[in-house]
Amino acid sequence: MASVQGAAPAAHPAQKPHMGWGKLANMSFGFFGIQIGFVLQNGNMSRIFQMLGAEMNELAILWVAAPLTGLIVQPIIGHFSDKTWNRFGRRRPYFMAGAFMAAISLFLMPLAPAFAAPLLFAAALLWILDASLNVAMEPFRAFVGDMLDKSQHATGYAVQTAFIGTGAVVAAIFPWLLDQFGVSNVAADGQIPDTVRWSFWVGGVALFGAIMWTVFTTQEYSPEEMAAFEADREVEQSAGVEALANKSFTTPLLWIGFGAIVALAVRPMELQQEIYLLAGLLITYGVLSSIAISMAKDGKPANMLSSIVGDFSGMPDTMKKLALVQFFSWSALFIMWIYTGPIVSQYFFGSADPTTDAYNEGANWWNLIYTVQNGVAAVAALALLPVMSRKLGKARTHMTCLLLGALGFLGFFVLRDPNLLIICEILKGIAWASILAMPYAILASSLPQAKLGIFMGLFNVFIVVPQLLVATVMGTIMVRFFPEEPIWTMLFAAASWTLAALAMTRVKVPGETANA
Repeated sequence: MASVQGAAPAAHPAQKPHMGWGKLANMSFGFFGIQIGFVLQNGNMSRIFQMLGAEMNELAILWVAAPLTGLIVQPIIGHFSDKTWNRFGRRRPYFMAGAFMAAISLFLMPLAPAFAAPLLFAAALLWILDASLNVAMEPFRAFVGDMLDKSQHATGYAVQTAFIGTGAVVAAIFPWLLDQFGVSNVAADGQIPDTVRWSFWVGGVALFGAIMWTVFTTQEYSPEEMAAFEADREVEQSAGVEALANKSFTTPLLWIGFGAIVALAVRPMELQQEIYLLAGLLITYGVLSSIAISMAKDGKPANMLSSIVGDFSGMPDTMKKLALVQFFSWSALFIMWIYTGPIVSQYFFGSADPTTDAYNEGANWWNLIYTVQNGVAAVAALALLPVMSRKLGKARTHMTCLLLGALGFLGFFVLRDPNLLIICEILKGIAWASILAMPYAILASSLPQAKLGIFMGLFNVFIVVPQLLVATVMGTIMVRFFPEEPIWTMLFAAASWTLAALAMTRVKVPGETANA
């Protein structure tokens, strides 16, 4: 249609060039390495902690490093990487820094028994490892948005998901493969088996190499090009701070009061000491919110704190509803990462003693079947989910996949043949693929495109917070109700994914009919 005569044409940001499959693969190949690091961490840290003397009810608090570092590091790195421009690029300096620190951490972790206080050393190193992985990962997610036109976002994240699944398969199966080739899978009390040691060392090399491949095969847009692509960026960024100026101090005070109540309840209710961490986080968020509101009311310019708090408090309705889904989804996943390895050893191989052949055989079997979950996720993301979403719609697809995953967790509770756990992992793999893809696809069709990046970053809060709750609360539940029976955590996980599926019934996707 012709424009109205005499009217000036509307200004539009420049369009980013279309990228072929080779460039898409180069952009996301670093995620192959990042996922190797995460899966080595998730699949083996409970085993390492137990070998270094940790009790079952201590695992959750030792794991608190992972979500806590994600909660702190991701928004900070995201904020600063937006403002970084140097001869290495915008995001790539963080890729390199994260890759280097993560590789060093993976190399040192198997050497923990050689240090004084090895359990404390391993726990501290987990903080460094997880922080390093987050330093690399958060800019990688923004990198896809930087480099691709909106028309290619879905394809770009699908390729990223495929590399996530492939890296997870490689990392999970490697200890089992080493065992098959005769590498020792058992170690004396207080030591770490050679299968785990070599997996971490080879994984560190693979992680560093994969990320550096992306660094050297990609070229980021210049600041001038990015300014042309995102002409409305500065105006959009100030909206959250302006809304924050109209907020009262009531909500921050409620967060502070709730945190104080939780802290005061620890001793009278004989709760685990890690609950103090949860109380501290609640109080801290209340204090930071008060500071951000005060700065906004005083007319201070937008900064990292006020931008994050302002947009967090002004989330769109769809994002709020999906936040509840994410809460229950990731609660189950964190339970899985902490307890499934010990559960497989204890209930399917008959040993809870980390020094026995049976325990370590079970640990390797868990690593092996974990590859099934991740392999299924890689395939499902590209082949199954698009078909389901076309027939059912995105919301019903995610609900269906979550219910299948819940059945997978229930299988751990009722089965006792370790070979049948493969079926459980297939079901969980379908759910895992949907968790990685569907919530973000729904958000992409529901959020203003100019603020998609910051809202996607804030969405990660609902990945981290449930993990922190599991890390701080699950230890108390274990001690109080089933100190020697970790199998009950699988029932918690199944219930959590069921609740996530029910929460999806409240999510409406624009453009999808009720019968979609």
